[in-house]
Amino acid sequence: MGLEIEIGWLTLIMFGSLLLLLAAGLPLAFVTGGLACVFLFLLGDAQTLNIVPSRIFPLMTDYQLSAIPLFIFMAAMLERAGLIKEMFDVIYKLLGGLKGGLASATIIASTILAAMVGVIGAAVVTMGIIALPAMLARNYDPKIAMGSIMAGGTLGILIPPSILAIIYAVVAEQSVGELFIGAVIPGLMLSGFYILYVTVASNLDPQKGPPIPVSERISFREKLSLLQRMAAPIILILVVFSVLFSGAATPVEAAGIGTFGAFIVAALHRQLNWNTAREAVITTLKASSMVIWIMFGATIFVGLYVLEGGQTFVTESLAATGLGPWGILILMQILLIILGMFLDWVGILLLCVPIFVPIIKGLGAAAFGLESGGDLVLWFGVLYLVNMQMSFLSPPFGYALFYLRGVAPDHIPMSDIFKAALPFLGLQFLGLALCMYFPQIITWLPNLVYG
Repeated sequence: MGLEIEIGWLTLIMFGSLLLLLAAGLPLAFVTGGLACVFLFLLGDAQTLNIVPSRIFPLMTDYQLSAIPLFIFMAAMLERAGLIKEMFDVIYKLLGGLKGGLASATIIASTILAAMVGVIGAAVVTMGIIALPAMLARNYDPKIAMGSIMAGGTLGILIPPSILAIIYAVVAEQSVGELFIGAVIPGLMLSGFYILYVTVASNLDPQKGPPIPVSERISFREKLSLLQRMAAPIILILVVFSVLFSGAATPVEAAGIGTFGAFIVAALHRQLNWNTAREAVITTLKASSMVIWIMFGATIFVGLYVLEGGQTFVTESLAATGLGPWGILILMQILLIILGMFLDWVGILLLCVPIFVPIIKGLGAAAFGLESGGDLVLWFGVLYLVNMQMSFLSPPFGYALFYLRGVAPDHIPMSDIFKAALPFLGLQFLGLALCMYFPQIITWLPNLVYG
């Protein structure tokens, strides 16, 4: 038999060593998987190592996860075909004459991009390369310019087809389609908040977001002809969403339709060639492999912790705080926000969700004024997605901050990028609070679609 360690100490040792190794710069997938194997051997015996295949095999055979590489490939194909740059150009010319119009165009383009992509990094980097030079060249306040790119980029975590939503649904044993539909209104609401903020800020102080010169503006007829150029990708998004939301196709089938559609759109824009397809495949392979390896490592780590009594320990610890159901929910959200400052989003999901979801289910729907357990799990799932958006903008290690740093001009200091994120982080916090206080923001549309 292995070592006997009291669960409180084991929690401290396991999660302490995890944070220590991550702080040392080691990759999350191999840290969680490697630590899990070390603790498995220390705490159990040779037989206990059987937990490794028993945790990994269900993930390897989970049909829903095949939507991840398909959606990533669809996004990579559209990006390689140059459609994202074209989309920004169109929206930029439509809105450029307004105060703060370029920042609003960036957020709208990012919202449409989120409906194509489902992965954060691609959106922030692409918009950083395309939109940031355009705004800085027209004397935009760098903080408004950078903030709108980072905040718009994080919408990919919330607006379907979010990769995080697919993984969450698999881990929490929930319907991917319901989670997608539940995230639509919060995603559009946050996008609206960002646009409202940049518009108000630019109208109060026109120096922050001046309109483009009259010489660069275009006529109404030219605007209509520009919109025609965007017809193909917009139709593709609408087709994917309509088959998904009508129940005519599962998320995996919708992803397959989207992938096939991406080939057609690339061909219509005369960008379908061997090089485009090859680069899209390599991008997909890299992104999917990273996600799947993190899932493998973290699921073994959490599996061992739960096996050793971690679930009971966390539940009893939360009960011992004397907080009611709302207090426990708020405490969970605070923990997720803190973890979001330091950890990778997939890692947080796989470490926290298997422990948090059973606790929330145990508190019951009635405790939060919801009608059913299904509404409760859906509500908590979308709250989690909204919360994870914040992790991308949270200093010191928010991913969006560093994605933008990679493409921003050298003369902009990192401190300015941090400051640019703060107003939008506040808007995300407001969005999270509204979704918590008014669960109908999340549950109304899925109940309407699924009855």
